Amino acid sequence: MIKIRLFCAAGMSTSVLVAKMQEAAKAKGVEADIEAFPESTLSKKLEEGIDVALLGPQVRYKLPAAKKLCAAKGVPVDVINSVDYGMMKGDKVLDFALKMLGK
Repeated sequence: MIKIRLFCAAGMSTSVLVAKMQEAAKAKGVEADIEAFPESTLSKKLEEGIDVALLGPQVRYKLPAAKKLCAAKGVPVDVINSVDYGMMKGDKVLDFALKMLGK
């Protein structure tokens, strides 16, 4: 089971993308636990254990701080492509997360 966490300004707009990613994971036969949260909860979620952290484009300025937090836990982190995010392309964002894990 791959734990993918998306972090954005409030964790709300990203919930639609999470649903699309869950659909894509099911279609690809990938066992994934995908959820969205406000970026302010990143360090707490890292403590709970996650495999990949994705930042929404609206909080891309938080990437340097997120990289420091995630590096300490060995968790890859990056910003979701703004076009894929805006068009809610769950399959593309899932593929991006899997690529970050080397899968």
